[in-house]
Amino acid sequence: MSAPIASQNIRPVAFSDALGERYLAYALSTITSRSLPDVRDGLKPVQRRLMFAMRELKLDPASGYKKCARVVGDVIGKYHPHGDVAVYDAMVRLAQSFAVRWPLVEGHGNFGNIDGDNAAAMRYTEARLTDVAVALLEGIGEDAVEFRDTYDGEEQEPAVLPAAFPNLLANGATGIAVGLATSIPPHNVGELCDALQILLKNSRSAIADLIACVPGPDFPTGGVLVEDPAAINEAYATGRGGFRVRARWHVEKVGRGQYQIIVSEIPYQVQKSRLIEKIAELLQARKLALLADVRDESADDVRLVLEPRSRAVDAGLLMETMFRQTELETRISLNMNLLDAAGVPGVMNLKQVLGAFLDHRLDVLLRRTAHRLKHIAHRLEVLGGYLIAYLNLDEVIRIIREEDEPRPKLMKRFKISEVQAEAILNMRLRALRKLEEAEIRGQFEALGKEQAELKKLQGSKARQRTVLGREIAEMKRRFGAATELGRRRTEIGVPPEPLEMPTEALVEREPVTILYSAKGWLRAARGHLDEGAAIKYKEGDRERFRFHAETTDKLVLFATNGRFYAIPCDKLPGGRGLGEPVRLMIDLANDQDVVTLFVHRPGRRLLVASSDGRGFVVEEDGVLAEKRTGKQVLNPARQAEACVCVAAEGDSVAVVGENRRLLLFAAAEVPVLARGRGVILQRYRDGGLSDAKMFDKADGLSWRTGAGVRNEGAAEDWHGKRGQTGRVAPRGFPKSNKFG
Repeated sequence: MSAPIASQNIRPVAFSDALGERYLAYALSTITSRSLPDVRDGLKPVQRRLMFAMRELKLDPASGYKKCARVVGDVIGKYHPHGDVAVYDAMVRLAQSFAVRWPLVEGHGNFGNIDGDNAAAMRYTEARLTDVAVALLEGIGEDAVEFRDTYDGEEQEPAVLPAAFPNLLANGATGIAVGLATSIPPHNVGELCDALQILLKNSRSAIADLIACVPGPDFPTGGVLVEDPAAINEAYATGRGGFRVRARWHVEKVGRGQYQIIVSEIPYQVQKSRLIEKIAELLQARKLALLADVRDESADDVRLVLEPRSRAVDAGLLMETMFRQTELETRISLNMNLLDAAGVPGVMNLKQVLGAFLDHRLDVLLRRTAHRLKHIAHRLEVLGGYLIAYLNLDEVIRIIREEDEPRPKLMKRFKISEVQAEAILNMRLRALRKLEEAEIRGQFEALGKEQAELKKLQGSKARQRTVLGREIAEMKRRFGAATELGRRRTEIGVPPEPLEMPTEALVEREPVTILYSAKGWLRAARGHLDEGAAIKYKEGDRERFRFHAETTDKLVLFATNGRFYAIPCDKLPGGRGLGEPVRLMIDLANDQDVVTLFVHRPGRRLLVASSDGRGFVVEEDGVLAEKRTGKQVLNPARQAEACVCVAAEGDSVAVVGENRRLLLFAAAEVPVLARGRGVILQRYRDGGLSDAKMFDKADGLSWRTGAGVRNEGAAEDWHGKRGQTGRVAPRGFPKSNKFG
C-alpha cells in the first residue's frame, strides 16, 4: 500500500506556476549558456571552450595540426556536454574566412565555401589556433580571469577569456535565445583601436567621436556600405539598427560596343550558389527585363558575369533592378543584445561595448599584475635565503652535516622563513660557485625594481591607462591596416538616390513602326519604316495610320465612345504577321471605332471634341489608363459621336463642320477639364463637327491637300467667338472637310 500523500515530498502547485518556473529556468540557461555572447571577449560558451580546449592541446600557430575530431571530443568530454555536430559546426564557422572577419581557427582540409557547401566530416579535417586566438588567450595562465568548475566538477574552465583583442565587434556575433536575439556585424580592428584610444584618454568622450573612427562594419566578403550616415549614427548610438550592403561591380568591355557586368564581391552571409539560382529563376519568370544571362566564372575569387539584354541598356539602371530584386543588396541588422560582466543581458550602444572591453582589459591587467607580484615576492624570498646562505656558507654546511633536523635549526639561527630554509636545503652543490652568487644578486636587484614598478602601476590610474594604450597600439600594429588582413574590405559608399523605376526603363528601347488598318488591326513592325515601304494587309483591308515610335513608348487610343486607352508598345503584336484586332486588346463594342492613336508625350494637352460640336482641353497625363476598359473622358450626347482628338498646341482653334463652315477663335476660350461634355465650340443647324485643329495665329492656318500643304495665313475673315456658326470654308479647302 502506498504511503499517504502527506508523507511524500509532494506539494500542490498550480500548473501555470510550475510551467512558468521551469520555462524561466530554461530561458535563462539558453540566454546565458548558449546563445548570447559575453561583451568582454565576444564569445559564446561553446566558442570559448573550443579555444581553451585547443590551447590545452597545445595547438598554437607554431605547432602542427590535430584532427578536429580530437578537439571536438575533448570539448564535449570535458567542458561542453552537447552534441558533437553543434560543436563541430561552431568550430567550422570560426575557421571560415568568409564567415568571420578574423578567423580564430586555422583549418586544414575542406571547411566549406561561400557557395554554401558544408565542411568535410571532422575525422578528415585538422585545425590549430590562429594568432588572433592566441591574443584572446594571452595571460590565461597568469590568473588573468576567473575559472570555474566544469559540468562534472572534474575540470576547471575559464568564465571569460583575457581577450587582448576586441573580438565582439571585430568578428561580430549572431544568436537567438528565448525572447532575445543578438546580431552584430564584423568591424575593422584598426578603426576599433582608434576608438578605444579616444575612449581611454577621455571616458566622457561623445559617442559621435567614436563613430567618427568607426564609420561602419567591415565585412569579410567586402561589398559597399550604402546606408545613410544618419541611420548609421542612430544605430551605433542606440545599439539597434541596420546597414544596407551592396555587391561591388564594374563594367567590362567585350568589343563592338558590347559590355558585361562583373560582380567581384557579394554581400555578407549571401550564398553565391543560391544567389545565382535566384537570378536564374527571375530570368525564367521574365522579371529581369534588362538582363539576358548570368554566369559564374568564380575560382578562388568571386566573379559573377551579368549580360545585359542589349548594349543600349544602361549598366547603372540594370544594377538598380538587380539590387531591388535579388540579394545583391541585403540589409544586415544590428542588435547589440549582450551579456555584461555580471551575466545580465541588455542592449548596449557602441560606447558601452567599447567601455566594457576597456574595463575588462583593466581588470585583466590588475589581476596579471597581482599574480606577477605574488610570483616576484616568492622569488625574492627564495633569493633572499640564497644570499644569506652565501654569506654564512660554512655555518650552513655545518648545520646541514651535524643536525638531524636542519630546517628548524637554520630558521632559528639565521631568522629565515620556512620557504627560505627549504630552498637552501634544496640547493645543488654546483650552485655554490661565486659566479652563481653574482647572478642571484643581479636577479634579486632586477626583481626588486620590477616589483617597485608593478606596485606603482597598481596604485596609479594614469599608469594603467598608459599600459592599456600601449597594448592597444601593439594590437593595431599586429592586426591593423598596415597588414594585408587588416585593410578595410567594405567600401563606405554614398546612399543611392531614390529612383523611381519607370516601366519603360525595364523595356529594351528599339524603334518600331505602328501600323493600324482600316478594319482595326494593330501591330508594331521592327524599325522605322519609310512611307513607301510595302506593308501586307488582309485582303480587302488597307492602311489607316502609320507612325514611328519606340518599344518604351505608350500608345494612346481615342475611340468614338469618348474613352482613352493606353497600350505599351512592347506589348503590341509583332509586324511579321497581320497583327491583332484592337478589340481583343481593349473593350470596344462593334458599333465603336478608334478615332485616332498617337504616342504619349508627358505634359502635353489634348483638344477633344464630339460631333455635336462640344469639346474641351484635357491633360494628356490624366487620361492614361492601361486597363482594358480605358478611361472615360468625353461624354458625347446620345445622338453624337466623339470624333476629334488633337494636340492642344497653339493659341488658336480652328473647327469645321460637316456643312463646310469654318470658325477660328482664341484657344483661351476653351476650358481645361478632367472629363465631361465640354463647351460649345461651333453651332450647327444641320450635321455636326467634322474636324478641329489648334495652331499659332502668327504661323497662319494650314491644311493638307493633294498637292502639299496650303497656308491661308491669318484668315481674319473666319475669326470669331467660340460658339458661332462660322463662314463657308475658303476655296481650295479639302472636300473631305479635314485639315489633314
